[in-house]
Amino acid sequence: MNLEKFQQSMYELVVETSTNLPKDVRRAVKAAKERENAGTRAAMSLDTITTNIKMADDNISPICQDTGMPTFKIKTPVGANQIQIQKAIYAAIEQATKDGKLRPNSVDSLDGSNSGNNLGPGTPVIKFEQWEEDYIDARLILKGGGCENKNIQYSLPCELEGIGKAGRDLDGIRKCIMHSVYQAQGQGCSAGFIGVGIGGDRSSGYDLAKAQLFRRVDDVNENEDLRKLEEYVMEHANELGIGTMGFGGETTLLGCKIGVMNRLPASFFVSVAYNCWAYRRLGVSINAETGEISEWYYQDGDDVSFDAGQKEEQEVKSESRVVTLQAPITEEQVRDLKVGDVVKINGMMYTGRDAIHKYLSTNDSPVDLNGQVIYHCGPVMLKDEEGQWHVKAAGPTTSIREEPYQGDIMKRFGIRAVIGKGGMGPKTLKALEEHGGVYLNAIGGAAQYYADCIKGVEGVDFMNFGIPEAMWHLRVEGFTAVVTMDSHGNSLHQEVDKSSLEKLAKFKEPVFA
Repeated sequence: MNLEKFQQSMYELVVETSTNLPKDVRRAVKAAKERENAGTRAAMSLDTITTNIKMADDNISPICQDTGMPTFKIKTPVGANQIQIQKAIYAAIEQATKDGKLRPNSVDSLDGSNSGNNLGPGTPVIKFEQWEEDYIDARLILKGGGCENKNIQYSLPCELEGIGKAGRDLDGIRKCIMHSVYQAQGQGCSAGFIGVGIGGDRSSGYDLAKAQLFRRVDDVNENEDLRKLEEYVMEHANELGIGTMGFGGETTLLGCKIGVMNRLPASFFVSVAYNCWAYRRLGVSINAETGEISEWYYQDGDDVSFDAGQKEEQEVKSESRVVTLQAPITEEQVRDLKVGDVVKINGMMYTGRDAIHKYLSTNDSPVDLNGQVIYHCGPVMLKDEEGQWHVKAAGPTTSIREEPYQGDIMKRFGIRAVIGKGGMGPKTLKALEEHGGVYLNAIGGAAQYYADCIKGVEGVDFMNFGIPEAMWHLRVEGFTAVVTMDSHGNSLHQEVDKSSLEKLAKFKEPVFA
């Protein structure tokens, strides 16, 4: 095989997967947008999502800044050299990272250092399989950390909050799947997709669940029982009212695929792999002799495109109050904000993720954060020939990871606003009330939409933590997010969680005999 051509084919697969959402996923997103009621927060979120998809197409840039753990499934003809194939994939991953199509995401689990090129022990994941065909089938999924953290595994029998006892039968499996959608809330960038693995052991169960995410959104399960279960979940999971980003709404789940394997008598696992709306997976057929792509998978059917609507037009559709703030922000301005307000921020904001929050919990800040905005974000960054940094993608990361630190840090440094996705917990909510702070929910996955709001990079600290974890000093204009936790003790996330838990209880009674 021509390894140089094969490496180029793998590079094209990586770039397309990161920047070009598959047509079957686009159709699901478009259908969700058409179902949503105009003027709601969910409708505004879907407007932002579809604008982001179009911008990623136009810019050939990552749809979401969290380009996840690259996971390949490679089927090779008998006799193909898998060692050489693996080396070519490594080279393609490294080049795509250098070109800003992937964020450097490979972190040493012991010392926290970032390899900088997405290579390291266990990164990327490559699963090989031999088959008797004469071509190579290569598929890739980029599954971000926010939705990966909402994966869940159940061991039957068990007692599930809101939906009761789940036994070792089809109905117990049904309850687990419904609960898995409830527990994800908006933290996994709903509306999402789930792959479910029934049986196996703990590791093979998760592998089976993730393998379901390589199925087409519109396929039909050959197993009659599983087909009925998939249809049931798709019909009723959307009745939970969690909605896009957990803002409430008509669509919580965009796809459900279920697989089954045998198990040990003592073990009965139901494993769920949750994927965000930015469902980045593509595949190619490759000529085993030339190394060139002969066919793309998941991209058949009519084109599904979205017009990049103007941000101002999207906001007019919303019935929420729109408030423009210039950072630094005063306590008085924050106290005036209420849950549901749409906020547009101008001025400076500073990124801060896990490493920054841990550091600031015991050390001084390198910049004055009084009245400032912290953005839970790990952007994709590129440096030009003059040494100037440019933002290639910059959506929010899941905020709940910072719950142990956030409230204390806000009080200590005088921070007035935090931007992230998925909301935060009671400790932060209490601190917002005592200190005079606000939590703003940006639209998860909308990395191009928010990168367009960033007009300059004024500096950076803690590059030793790696690009995603560094503190980037960003100058923004019209950075739009929704108040979901205010300084008066109100939390939209708590409200939606409570409401969806009550709705989950409707599904306690047996359905599958």
